Formats: sequence, C-alpha cells, structure tokens
Amino acid sequence: MHLHQLAQQIMAIKPVPVPTTGRDIDLAVKVTAPVSGHDLPVIVFSHGNAWSMDGYEPLVDRWAAAGFVVVQPTHLDARRHGLGFDDPRFGTIWRVRIADLHAVLDNLDDILTQAGLAGRIDRERVAAVGHSWGGQSVGTLLGARVLDADGTPGEDFSHPSVKAGALLAATGTGDSLTPFAVEHLPFMRPDYSTMTTPALVVTGGKDQSALSTRGPEWFTDAYHLSPAPKSLFTITDGEHTLGGIAGEQVAETSDEDPARVALVADAVSAYLLDTFDLDGTAWKALTESAAASDGAYRVEHK
Repeated sequence: MHLHQLAQQIMAIKPVPVPTTGRDIDLAVKVTAPVSGHDLPVIVFSHGNAWSMDGYEPLVDRWAAAGFVVVQPTHLDARRHGLGFDDPRFGTIWRVRIADLHAVLDNLDDILTQAGLAGRIDRERVAAVGHSWGGQSVGTLLGARVLDADGTPGEDFSHPSVKAGALLAATGTGDSLTPFAVEHLPFMRPDYSTMTTPALVVTGGKDQSALSTRGPEWFTDAYHLSPAPKSLFTITDGEHTLGGIAGEQVAETSDEDPARVALVADAVSAYLLDTFDLDGTAWKALTESAAASDGAYRVEHK
C-alpha cells in the first residue's frame, strides 16, 4: 500500500486549545481520526526537537487509517516559537514537554469533544508515542525517570491512563553525552529501570547521534535497560528520521525512504493493536516477515 492510498477516510482538526499552566505560549493540539468507527484506541504523540503538531503526517495518517485517534501537541521547542538553546527557558523545556503531555491526557475528553469525537474513543486503550526528544518525553509517562548530575533519579512522571507506548529513536543513557549535550541538554540522562509500562522501542541501525560518543546501540538502551514486557524493532539501514517520519522531503532526513516510514508506522500500530488485545494478526505477521527479511529489520521481545 502506498503512503497516499489510505485504507479509510480520515479527518484532522486543529488547533484545539488545551488548558495548562507554567507556559507563556498557549498549548494546542491537532487531532487526526478515522471518519467512522467507535471504541477507537488513542495515541498521544510527542514530536522531536523543533517540530510541531504539523509534522509527522506520514505516521499519523497511517495510524488514523488503522483505526487510532492521534493527538499531537506543539511543544515549546517548536521552531515557530523561536526558543533556541541560549534562551533562558530552554533548560526547563524538558519538564514543560512532560507537563504538556499530562495536560493532554488529563483533558482528553474535552479535547475530543471539541474535535467532534465525543463518545468515540476507548478510554482504557490510550498509548503514548514519541520520536527522538519526544521519545524521552514519552518514556517518563511510562515510568522512566531523569537522573540529576549526581545520578539520583528525579520525580515519577508516569501517567495512569497510558497503558502502552512506543519510543522511536529515543535518547540512551547519559554516561556518553558529548560536551555540547552535557552543556545544553543535561536532562538527557534517562533512567529506564523503572519504565514498567509495555512498550515498543524502534531504532535505526545507522542512527549515529551527534549527542553521544556511542554508536547506534545508544538508542537501544530503552529496551535493554527497562523491565519486561518490551519489544525492540530495529531497521538495519535506518537513520535518525527512520526514512523521513517527520514528513516527505524534510531537510533533516538523511535516509529518505517512504517504504521505511510506512514500515515504522505499521509496526507501531500493529504492536499497539496486539498489546491492547484488539487484533494480533498484524504484529504476528510483522514478526514473521522480519525473520524472512534477510536482516533488513529485526524484532526482539522480552
């Protein structure tokens, strides 16, 4: 199936305002959903650094076509807000991102009512998914914590309504940060030992981060260092944008591959449908196809 040939009609509504505090720029979200259907599972999606609710359409549209309602906040680090590394507010954006996600989850019914979706979702099947910095943000909702400079775990940001998650190219542990990352991104010290919520970790086998002195395996820490149940989906030739998940022909995409983007989208939806006990056939098929993919992609479980 090509990216533009979706299985069913979808619709998108934006912006939907969300009440929150500690922000001098209002929080808003985009909601994408199937035109029809009830008891729909929900994905709350956290974008990577500098992006916004307007990115990641190739992923989000496929998830909506697969039967999910997707809610995308625009975090403070969005390019449109102009907060660079030297802005005094930048050092606390990681906390504001988490607060944004909590605000979305706490106001989910009101958000969906404003989007014309009242009564169409399954409140017991809510997942959180994030890419890059968004992956670390989402990890905290699943139980991961952030270590301070002394290695002491910070507060518990887990959210009770999140029953499953997916981390795409998410930050590894902080013991190998480059000097730039230590100076500007000291919060990139996740402790995954308490990330108990079921999750899929998606990594690119050629994702070499400029923020870590380690290789692509840095991005597998969320899988290896967290408690079961977890699954790891590795795309051997994938780089940080995993084929261009933020959008077609985006400048920062170094491994443009629409088929790879579709594979990532379908892996996440298949995993969540299986984890939510809605339909296990697609996830079983993906696991089997990985074994026959001649190493193009791999699936591991624990």
